[in-house]
Amino acid sequence: MNEQLDAEAALVGAILFLENEPVSEERLAKISGLTDEQISLALQRLCAEYELPVHGFAPTQSAGGWILAPKLSLWEQLKDHYGKKNEMKLSRAAMETLAIIAYSQPITRAEIEAIRGVNVDGMIRLLLSRNLIAEIGKRDAPGKPMQYGTTQDFLKYFKLNSIADLPKLDEIENARFSKPETPEG
Repeated sequence: MNEQLDAEAALVGAILFLENEPVSEERLAKISGLTDEQISLALQRLCAEYELPVHGFAPTQSAGGWILAPKLSLWEQLKDHYGKKNEMKLSRAAMETLAIIAYSQPITRAEIEAIRGVNVDGMIRLLLSRNLIAEIGKRDAPGKPMQYGTTQDFLKYFKLNSIADLPKLDEIENARFSKPETPEG
């Protein structure tokens, strides 16, 4: 490989090692002083290097950025010791509420309750406190109800790069997660 590319990949790898949150390619360019193209090539070089079985971690896309993370193939062996710090156990009710928000965002509390069929005040407070959802605005409807959506922490929790990486719903599931029709639209 080209010595210049190796040096650039080493610099990007060092930045990823030192950062404890996912870093966007734009931020990597700003920190390193490299161009967007150099960053892209350096990341490709790092990914190729870390494919070797001797490496237990690899550059991984997460929450819209890059981070050094353990390889998924090793996670089963590691999660009992290292996963507990990051795992926030969620009840079935909390997971249902979170799934409704993730697949239907932006969505109001009343719309969530119409889908679940129960009051969701406690679940909304819990998910807000864990920063898995956030208030993302008010609906232009009578009473201006608050709308909720998922956060970057949601993406990290579920090891997703973006909301588009959520598993696709089949027609029956899609109908279940659809927002109820309201007079406002």
